[in-house]
Amino acid sequence: MQRIAVIGGGITGVTSAYALAKRGFNVTVFEKHRYAAMETSFANGGQLSASNAEVWNHWPTVIKGLRWMLKNDAPLLVNPRPSWHKLSWFAEFIAAIPRYADNTTETTRLAIAAREHLFQWAKDEQIEFDLKQQGILHIYRDKAGFDHAARVSQLLAKGGLERRAVTPDEMRAIEPTLAGSYHGGFYTESDATGDIHKYTNGLARAAAKRGVQLNYGHHINDIGADENGAWVSATVDNETTRQSFDSVVVCAGTGSRAIAAKLGDRVNIYPVKGYSITVQLDDEASQQAAPTVSLLDDETKLVTSRLGNDRFRVAGTAEFNGANRDIRNDRIQPLVRWVEECFPGVSTQRVVPWAGLRPMLPNMLPKVGPGRLPTVFYNTGHGHLGWTLSAITAEMLADAVDTAQATSLAVSR
Repeated sequence: MQRIAVIGGGITGVTSAYALAKRGFNVTVFEKHRYAAMETSFANGGQLSASNAEVWNHWPTVIKGLRWMLKNDAPLLVNPRPSWHKLSWFAEFIAAIPRYADNTTETTRLAIAAREHLFQWAKDEQIEFDLKQQGILHIYRDKAGFDHAARVSQLLAKGGLERRAVTPDEMRAIEPTLAGSYHGGFYTESDATGDIHKYTNGLARAAAKRGVQLNYGHHINDIGADENGAWVSATVDNETTRQSFDSVVVCAGTGSRAIAAKLGDRVNIYPVKGYSITVQLDDEASQQAAPTVSLLDDETKLVTSRLGNDRFRVAGTAEFNGANRDIRNDRIQPLVRWVEECFPGVSTQRVVPWAGLRPMLPNMLPKVGPGRLPTVFYNTGHGHLGWTLSAITAEMLADAVDTAQATSLAVSR
């Protein structure tokens, strides 16, 4: 039985380990935290959103970013201080603009394919994660935004997604608690929401039952590979161990770039910070005033999810500021104000802020499959759709490992 090391215990690492274990591989996960899903998979927007598959490689997005650069509360904020990493990333980002339409359609296709696996795994393993299958409503305050969404809908349709335009009256029928004036919206009934942290931990427990070794609290000191295998050196409780494996899979989020460099590969991931608030719905009035249908406000780049009866999550924004995890009040306050404007009956007296670093590749598509060496594989760089895409990229990763094993056996014969 092939021994495989998976680096990272977030959503992509855990789904990769689970998919590999189902195929009979002997899997060991290395995670520096004491539990799964403690970084970017901890408190994201909660959406499983094929309808949010539009990639960012678009000239209007670049122009908005330049206009917002000096505005601290802007939806997209770029620290103007240059670095070689940032400059190289943006150069490749701009180079991918001609593939905007194709990459949007491909991302849609992947997101739809992921649903089948993600929901089936939850059913098979009896994972409770505050799932709501009530769709996602995109809201637009002006005609320009609505017209752009209509063009995006054509790209999503090419990927197999059905979403329909709705009038302001239809929007209020879909989500009666939404306040404000709107030009119109788009509703995707097939999208869903849930708690990524609960899902990841539930799937990690299921993976352990299938024989996956979960090495929590293991800090990677060094890693290497050659044509015949791989090894991982890690420290736990002040003791360093070195283990050998047949292959290694890198699912380390924003840490994947440095690990890839050690393994002889270039994976140009940049950490793009996103923020969220979890509004605690402590009173019945707030529970009644908070939405149950998930929303995506394209103007402010905010998404929402209702997590059970007593939590309302609002997340979004993008900050290019290196590996900075600070939770800035001037980035949190726009999220709080948005709740107070769109859902005035919801109390924001108790709000839990959070920030996480999205691992984003310049073309907005994840890197899935083999590296330069036949013993090295990647499943990383999912950007703002990590949970949405995780199940299908885990299956794609498992396919790649299966293929490599079959090729190796054929050669050895």
